[in-house]
Amino acid sequence: QVQLEESGGRLVQAGGSLRLSCTASGRDFDNWAMGWARQAPGKEREFVAVVSWSGRSTDYADAVKDRFTISNDNAKSTVYLQMDSLKPEDTAVYYCIAHPVWIDRRLILDYWGQGTQVTVSS
Repeated sequence: QVQLEESGGRLVQAGGSLRLSCTASGRDFDNWAMGWARQAPGKEREFVAVVSWSGRSTDYADAVKDRFTISNDNAKSTVYLQMDSLKPEDTAVYYCIAHPVWIDRRLILDYWGQGTQVTVSS
């Protein structure tokens, strides 16, 4: 059974930085893409970022491009999200996501973590 466990969410001031981590377990994740989605209060879940298994391909939502960086460590089955220049509108529950080969922005996938809360104060 696939399990995705996030960590790193906390309260941070606007302009600050935070790094989220997600470790996957339960199967062989060769050639799986991993990424992040988020859900702000009163809003639908939205795509944030994805990285291919090789690490050579990435995609970012326009709202986070140039501020967030996704990376992975396949030896640890772990994906990271480095978040810089955080804004209050980045406040959300951040979910780790995983899917074979790739994850598109429609978030049609089966595997989600439980989420970690990120709160950015102004």
